[in-house]
Amino acid sequence: MQITGVNQYHLDSPVDGDAFYPTWIPGYPQTTHELELFEIETDEGITGYGASPSFAGGLDYETPLQLFLMGEDPHDVEGILRKLDTVNLVGPRPWHIELALWDIIGKDAGKPVYELFGAERQAIPCYASTGERQSADERIPYVEERVEEGFDAVKLRVTEVDDIEVVREIREAFPDLTLMVDANKGWAVRVMEEEVEWSFSDALAFCRGLEDVGGIGWLEEPLPRHDYESYARLRDATDIPIAGGEFNNGPHHFREFIKQGSLDILQPDAALATGIRRAVDVARMAQSHGLRFVPHTWTNAVGFAANLHVTTAVGGDWVEYPMEPPWTPDVWSFMLEDSFEHEDGRIKAPDKPGLGIDIKQDVIDEAAED
Repeated sequence: MQITGVNQYHLDSPVDGDAFYPTWIPGYPQTTHELELFEIETDEGITGYGASPSFAGGLDYETPLQLFLMGEDPHDVEGILRKLDTVNLVGPRPWHIELALWDIIGKDAGKPVYELFGAERQAIPCYASTGERQSADERIPYVEERVEEGFDAVKLRVTEVDDIEVVREIREAFPDLTLMVDANKGWAVRVMEEEVEWSFSDALAFCRGLEDVGGIGWLEEPLPRHDYESYARLRDATDIPIAGGEFNNGPHHFREFIKQGSLDILQPDAALATGIRRAVDVARMAQSHGLRFVPHTWTNAVGFAANLHVTTAVGGDWVEYPMEPPWTPDVWSFMLEDSFEHEDGRIKAPDKPGLGIDIKQDVIDEAAED
């Protein structure tokens, strides 16, 4: 089998209702969901898909990818990853392209991706993942809805140390609910405003507050994503599990997290940080060192599918489920025939071959006309 075509489509869809204010783009009212969809064609008529987040106007790199991929066997994942390492050196991160290889391999074998790694399908608990900083009065009705839907855990977003009081009020309202907390200090998209950065002392003070609150699953990215030493110091100084790594780049960063004792939970996103094969490798590395693996999933439904297959393949214990109305599964799955719906706070990976997703043809046709 050979790759005979690489096609890129810039997709966008409106976010209905009020604007969404994600904490990772400080001050920015997001009103559309934009992504780059990549379609990898083969001489045997099997097509695979990968996707990356994008922004207004997009980022076109279809032609360079053709130079690296045309004529390659999509089953040669390691060989193509070596080529993508070169793309990563001189251009945009290419790990979302590797998702399309596994989509092809699975379709060719007639198996879903998780099965290619020797795993069985299972229902995995979801945690409802928020995206905005909100007051306790705003957040409590949201949490009530998620609990009624069957979620056993919710992740709150914070930006300032004083936000510990919001976490405290949520805990008082829901004494038995597992709470994760994401400080979003690992990275930011600086379009409108500069993000609020935390010092080591800020991060430690917040951890002390979380220790007092109790029932905290983890604190996510309270420090810059490459500050391995400070993460290790923080981890040694607190009983709160520390998580991170969603936007680090390549498995060597995660080896460094492990080497320096920086994290309790490793969170690489297959679409952003590793691809599927290397995400599985990172998970196995984490597990061999007594650490946990819970990947980030806030990209789009193609990336969510990939991370769900990885989580299934390695027996992960949580799936991050993006849910911050108006940012709902229908919004982040707009390019699919079927959105990713949970059932009573649990979700299973698609059991169809490959990633198990079906891209809407009219979405591709509309993008091709632009």
